Amino acid sequence: MKKTILATIFVAIVPLILVATEPSAFGAGNLDNPSPYGLTSSEKTVLQNKNSLKKVVVKTNNQANKVDSLRERIDGLQSIVESLSRKSQKNKISLIDLKNKNSQELESSDEYEKRLSEITATNTLLIQELSEIIDTINKTYVTKDEFNDLVNDVNKFKSLVAKELKSASKSKVSSLDKMSNSDVANKAKAFYNKKYYTKGIEYYSHLILKNYKPANAHFMIGQMKFKRKNYADAISFYKKSAALYSKASYMPELMLNTAISMDKTGDKKNANAFYNGVIAKYPDSPQASSAKKYIK
Repeated sequence: MKKTILATIFVAIVPLILVATEPSAFGAGNLDNPSPYGLTSSEKTVLQNKNSLKKVVVKTNNQANKVDSLRERIDGLQSIVESLSRKSQKNKISLIDLKNKNSQELESSDEYEKRLSEITATNTLLIQELSEIIDTINKTYVTKDEFNDLVNDVNKFKSLVAKELKSASKSKVSSLDKMSNSDVANKAKAFYNKKYYTKGIEYYSHLILKNYKPANAHFMIGQMKFKRKNYADAISFYKKSAALYSKASYMPELMLNTAISMDKTGDKKNANAFYNGVIAKYPDSPQASSAKKYIK
């Protein structure tokens, strides 16, 4: 009696646990993941734009910091130059005063020469120091080329964003538009059966754009990606299909192939979760038998 009650509780609880764990196990398409996988073409574009923006922002911040630093240096250099200018002017006045003094105030002509030599040496040091300051400015100041590179980076990013927005808003004209959705679906299935996967993906992608049985179309593209061993993309399409219709007849195969794809991409933990999910949710299916083998 107790065994029967426990078995009943297990059967009732396991599907709930499985439903709760499935979304988290589908880690594909997570753009915040340091190493995202299973991205659709649009998600890849978003990630590329995101990375481009990061690079531009980082470079802009670096240039801004460099400019701020240079401004501080220039302010400091300006103070030094002003100080040097005052010293030079003072020396010039001293020299004029020295010439105008009565020779009797000087102990000898040697003192005049000595004072003149001191003033000349001081001016020489001022000139040398000023020269070093100019060299420092030339080495550290933001050049026109560096500034233009920064402007070009910003313009490239603007162009990239505008291009993506234009591409997203402009729908491509396809020869498949002349066919009915049901005819496109039949053609797509025929291509799949003949293993013409390139054409099959094209036709099913058209059905997704037309929102014609999108859950099935995503599943079929996932199947073709899986057969081509493009496991990351397969996970992405399986994930979307399951989100659109989780009660489809192909769910056992979808979950098994998702588990295998995760296994192949190194995501062992979530792969085992899906293997166990197939066994618990579809115990009598051929996919459950296969899942047991993979776990072993």
